[in-house]
Amino acid sequence: MRVFIATDINDEVRRAIGNLQNKLRGELAFDKGVKWVNPEIMHLTLKFLGEVKDNILNDVCKKTEQVAMKHSVFNLDIEKAGHFGGRSARVIWVGTGGGSEQLAEIANNLDEQLQTLGFAPETRQFTGHLTLCRIKNVKAGAELAKAAEKYSDFQAGTVAVDSIMVYQSQLNSDGPIYTPLAGYNLRR
Repeated sequence: MRVFIATDINDEVRRAIGNLQNKLRGELAFDKGVKWVNPEIMHLTLKFLGEVKDNILNDVCKKTEQVAMKHSVFNLDIEKAGHFGGRSARVIWVGTGGGSEQLAEIANNLDEQLQTLGFAPETRQFTGHLTLCRIKNVKAGAELAKAAEKYSDFQAGTVAVDSIMVYQSQLNSDGPIYTPLAGYNLRR
Protein backbone atom coordinates (compact mmCIF):
# COMPACT_ATOMS: atom_id res chain seq x y z
CA MET A 1 0.00 0.00 0.00
CA ARG A 2 1.07 3.61 -0.62
CA VAL A 3 2.01 5.28 2.66
CA PHE A 4 3.07 8.71 3.85
CA ILE A 5 3.62 10.40 7.22
CA ALA A 6 2.16 13.86 7.87
CA THR A 7 0.79 16.33 10.35
CA ASP A 8 -2.67 17.77 9.91
CA ILE A 9 -3.89 21.35 9.67
CA ASN A 10 -6.92 22.98 11.29
CA ASP A 11 -10.20 24.23 9.79
CA GLU A 12 -9.17 27.90 10.04
CA VAL A 13 -6.17 27.25 7.80
CA ARG A 14 -8.27 25.08 5.44
CA ARG A 15 -10.77 27.94 4.97
CA ALA A 16 -8.01 30.51 4.36
CA ILE A 17 -6.37 28.24 1.81
CA GLY A 18 -9.69 27.56 0.07
CA ASN A 19 -10.21 31.33 -0.22
CA LEU A 20 -6.71 31.76 -1.66
CA GLN A 21 -7.36 29.00 -4.19
CA ASN A 22 -10.52 30.81 -5.30
CA LYS A 23 -8.59 34.07 -5.74
CA LEU A 24 -5.91 32.30 -7.78
CA ARG A 25 -8.54 30.58 -9.94
CA GLY A 26 -10.05 34.02 -10.61
CA GLU A 27 -6.73 35.21 -12.02
CA LEU A 28 -6.53 32.38 -14.55
CA ALA A 29 -7.61 32.96 -18.13
CA PHE A 30 -6.96 29.30 -18.90
CA ASP A 31 -7.69 26.57 -16.32
CA LYS A 32 -6.96 23.49 -18.43
CA GLY A 33 -4.19 21.30 -17.04
CA VAL A 34 -4.56 22.60 -13.45
CA LYS A 35 -5.48 20.09 -10.72
CA TRP A 36 -6.58 21.85 -7.52
CA VAL A 37 -6.14 20.05 -4.20
CA ASN A 38 -9.23 19.90 -2.00
CA PRO A 39 -8.41 21.78 1.24
CA GLU A 40 -10.31 19.11 3.19
CA ILE A 41 -7.58 16.56 2.47
CA MET A 42 -4.56 18.87 2.81
CA HIS A 43 -1.79 17.96 5.21
CA LEU A 44 1.88 18.74 5.75
CA THR A 45 3.78 15.74 4.43
CA LEU A 46 6.81 14.85 6.53
CA LYS A 47 7.88 11.74 4.62
CA PHE A 48 6.43 10.02 1.56
CA LEU A 49 7.27 6.33 1.64
CA GLY A 50 5.53 5.08 -1.48
CA GLU A 51 4.71 1.38 -1.58
CA VAL A 52 5.10 -0.27 1.84
CA LYS A 53 4.73 -4.01 2.32
CA ASP A 54 2.29 -5.11 5.00
CA ASN A 55 5.02 -6.96 6.92
CA ILE A 56 7.00 -3.72 7.45
CA LEU A 57 4.09 -1.36 8.18
CA ASN A 58 4.18 -2.14 11.91
CA ASP A 59 7.88 -1.20 12.00
CA VAL A 60 7.11 2.07 10.17
CA CYS A 61 4.52 2.86 12.83
CA LYS A 62 6.94 2.04 15.66
CA LYS A 63 9.62 4.30 14.19
CA THR A 64 7.06 7.09 13.75
CA GLU A 65 5.96 6.73 17.37
CA GLN A 66 9.58 6.88 18.55
CA VAL A 67 10.12 10.13 16.62
CA ALA A 68 6.89 11.63 17.99
CA MET A 69 7.98 10.89 21.55
CA LYS A 70 11.21 12.89 21.01
CA HIS A 71 9.45 16.12 20.03
CA SER A 72 7.26 18.58 21.92
CA VAL A 73 4.06 20.23 20.72
CA PHE A 74 4.70 23.53 18.91
CA ASN A 75 2.90 26.17 16.87
CA LEU A 76 3.46 26.43 13.14
CA ASP A 77 2.56 29.47 11.06
CA ILE A 78 1.11 28.77 7.62
CA GLU A 79 1.98 31.61 5.26
CA LYS A 80 3.51 32.83 2.00
CA ALA A 81 2.27 31.55 -1.34
CA GLY A 82 4.93 30.40 -3.75
CA HIS A 83 5.65 27.94 -6.51
CA PHE A 84 8.01 25.24 -7.71
CA GLY A 85 9.08 25.15 -11.33
CA GLY A 86 10.57 28.43 -12.51
CA ARG A 87 8.65 30.85 -14.75
CA SER A 88 6.02 28.24 -15.49
CA ALA A 89 4.98 26.78 -12.16
CA ARG A 90 4.46 23.04 -11.75
CA VAL A 91 3.12 23.40 -8.20
CA ILE A 92 1.58 26.33 -6.30
CA TRP A 93 2.01 26.04 -2.54
CA VAL A 94 1.64 27.81 0.78
CA GLY A 95 4.66 27.50 3.03
CA THR A 96 5.46 27.54 6.70
CA GLY A 97 6.89 30.36 8.81
CA GLY A 98 7.46 30.32 12.56
CA GLY A 99 7.90 26.73 13.73
CA SER A 100 9.45 25.58 10.43
CA GLU A 101 12.65 24.53 12.16
CA GLN A 102 10.80 22.16 14.51
CA LEU A 103 8.82 20.71 11.60
CA ALA A 104 12.02 20.12 9.62
CA GLU A 105 13.62 18.48 12.64
CA ILE A 106 10.74 15.98 12.85
CA ALA A 107 10.94 15.29 9.10
CA ASN A 108 14.71 14.78 9.31
CA ASN A 109 14.36 12.45 12.32
CA LEU A 110 11.75 10.40 10.45
CA ASP A 111 14.05 10.23 7.44
CA GLU A 112 16.94 8.96 9.59
CA GLN A 113 14.82 6.40 11.44
CA LEU A 114 13.12 5.06 8.32
CA GLN A 115 16.46 4.57 6.57
CA THR A 116 17.08 1.79 9.10
CA LEU A 117 14.09 0.01 7.53
CA GLY A 118 15.51 0.37 4.03
CA PHE A 119 13.74 3.53 2.88
CA ALA A 120 15.86 5.81 0.72
CA PRO A 121 17.02 9.05 2.33
CA GLU A 122 15.65 12.34 1.07
CA THR A 123 17.92 13.99 -1.47
CA ARG A 124 16.38 17.46 -1.08
CA GLN A 125 16.24 19.66 1.96
CA PHE A 126 12.85 19.47 3.69
CA THR A 127 10.54 22.40 2.93
CA GLY A 128 7.22 22.38 4.77
CA HIS A 129 4.39 23.31 2.43
CA LEU A 130 0.78 22.67 1.49
CA THR A 131 0.18 21.99 -2.20
CA LEU A 132 -2.63 24.16 -3.60
CA CYS A 133 -2.50 22.78 -7.15
CA ARG A 134 -0.42 20.85 -9.64
CA ILE A 135 -0.02 22.23 -13.14
CA LYS A 136 0.65 20.43 -16.41
CA ASN A 137 -0.09 23.34 -18.75
CA VAL A 138 2.77 25.77 -19.43
CA LYS A 139 0.49 28.77 -20.05
CA ALA A 140 -1.52 28.20 -16.87
CA GLY A 141 1.74 27.58 -14.98
CA ALA A 142 3.11 30.95 -16.07
CA GLU A 143 -0.13 32.71 -15.09
CA LEU A 144 -0.25 31.03 -11.69
CA ALA A 145 3.43 31.66 -10.97
CA LYS A 146 2.82 35.36 -11.53
CA ALA A 147 -0.42 35.32 -9.51
CA ALA A 148 1.25 33.52 -6.57
CA GLU A 149 3.80 36.34 -6.30
CA LYS A 150 0.94 38.67 -5.30
CA TYR A 151 0.33 36.50 -2.23
CA SER A 152 3.89 36.31 -0.89
CA ASP A 153 2.59 38.01 2.30
CA PHE A 154 -0.38 35.61 2.67
CA GLN A 155 -1.19 34.54 6.24
CA ALA A 156 -3.42 31.45 6.61
CA GLY A 157 -3.13 31.08 10.39
CA THR A 158 -1.35 28.97 12.97
CA VAL A 159 -1.52 25.22 13.48
CA ALA A 160 -0.76 23.50 16.79
CA VAL A 161 1.44 20.60 15.72
CA ASP A 162 0.61 18.03 18.38
CA SER A 163 0.73 14.71 16.51
CA ILE A 164 2.06 12.94 13.46
CA MET A 165 0.00 10.52 11.43
CA VAL A 166 0.72 7.52 9.24
CA TYR A 167 -1.64 7.55 6.23
CA GLN A 168 -2.52 5.20 3.41
CA SER A 169 -2.97 6.93 0.06
CA GLN A 170 -5.27 5.38 -2.53
CA LEU A 171 -5.33 7.02 -5.94
CA ASN A 172 -8.49 7.05 -8.03
CA SER A 173 -10.03 9.12 -10.82
CA ASP A 174 -11.86 11.44 -8.37
CA GLY A 175 -8.65 12.23 -6.49
CA PRO A 176 -6.72 10.58 -3.68
CA ILE A 177 -8.31 9.02 -0.62
CA TYR A 178 -6.24 9.30 2.56
CA THR A 179 -6.95 6.81 5.32
CA PRO A 180 -5.32 7.28 8.75
CA LEU A 181 -3.53 4.11 9.82
CA ALA A 182 -1.99 5.38 13.08
CA GLY A 183 -1.44 8.61 14.96
CA TYR A 184 1.14 9.52 17.58
CA ASN A 185 1.06 12.48 19.96
CA LEU A 186 4.06 14.69 20.48
CA ARG A 187 5.16 15.41 24.05
CA ARG A 188 3.13 17.97 26.00
